[in-house]
Amino acid sequence: MPSFLFISLLLSFIHFSFSLPSIGVTYSTTTTTASPPPDKISATISTLKIPNVRLPDADPSLIKAFAFTNTSLFLSIPNPLLPAVAANRSLALRWLYRHVLPFYPRSKITLISVGNAVLDSVAEQDFTPYLLPAMRNLHLALHELGIKKIPVSTTFSFFSTITTAFPPSSAEFQQPAGDLIIKPLLQFLEETNSSFLINLYPYNLYRLNSEIPVGFALFQDYPFNFRDDLVTGVRYFNLFDMMADSVLTAMAVMGYESVPVIVAETGWPSGGGEAGEVEANEAYAEMYLKGLVRHLKSGVGTPLKKDGVAEVYVYELMDHEGGNNDNTKVKGRKWGILTENMTRKFNVEISSGVKNYGLMGIFLFLIAIFYALP
Repeated sequence: MPSFLFISLLLSFIHFSFSLPSIGVTYSTTTTTASPPPDKISATISTLKIPNVRLPDADPSLIKAFAFTNTSLFLSIPNPLLPAVAANRSLALRWLYRHVLPFYPRSKITLISVGNAVLDSVAEQDFTPYLLPAMRNLHLALHELGIKKIPVSTTFSFFSTITTAFPPSSAEFQQPAGDLIIKPLLQFLEETNSSFLINLYPYNLYRLNSEIPVGFALFQDYPFNFRDDLVTGVRYFNLFDMMADSVLTAMAVMGYESVPVIVAETGWPSGGGEAGEVEANEAYAEMYLKGLVRHLKSGVGTPLKKDGVAEVYVYELMDHEGGNNDNTKVKGRKWGILTENMTRKFNVEISSGVKNYGLMGIFLFLIAIFYALP
């Protein structure tokens, strides 16, 4: 009879096989053109076998359309609502009564972001004083309704949050926001078993730094296509991992390395944008998405964290006429994995982060059970 250690190792292998990052997609609506019916969006997501969807607009009819689909929904509260939600818990309850309570748990809502990239809009309107109070009010309102399995967080942008990605070991949170806003927020996330959400775009960092080879940003396996962190001796083979480890390092500096990280947005534009954006093309966009999915499904994590990031959401499901509808991005860029007509642009399967060890895992599990019997 095999030892208990052997059986434990088999079960550990099975657990590993089912614990890889989950891959999802963002679906955002637009005010310039008519959006497809919610049922069509839901059916398309199901056809593409995408397990997770981020809904920045959180339209109730769209949330309802995902009922009984087993698609996990990541909702967001828009920045302009933060002052009201922070000031009065009854307004947090009102938002939940409209967007969550009528649909949950038939619609599988798994995460709510209170605001998105609030540090990016400080020059226009500063929502940062309302961020943590709004998150606390929403968390308490959920518990008041008996809903304890939907964590609350907020989403940050890499460029307004992290000091540097070169090298990752030198990264910290930008000040004074790091100590005043992010540190107490990380404490809240740890206390409530939530995750740190970050928008992470290698494309934007590549455009800002001419020394970065495009292959390094696109997960390409070229000779000498790596960068070394001379402080830690860690070798990086893609820009995504460098940026992710920069976030993990900044969190570790503040003592919160155990808080999971979710990449709320990432992608590569297939066209549009400003003059001279020659890298915004379909070939590069497909290379980035294929490389990202392959990397996440490989199970290697990042050099600094074996588990890597917990979830990744590709921006975005479909193109919009005239470009994206997000004020934080350059107008005209085409980020969708589908065209405006909802036809596929790329041969990329964003189906699941689960590694293909399922049958082998079941086989080994049965062996373990067999030998464990008296």
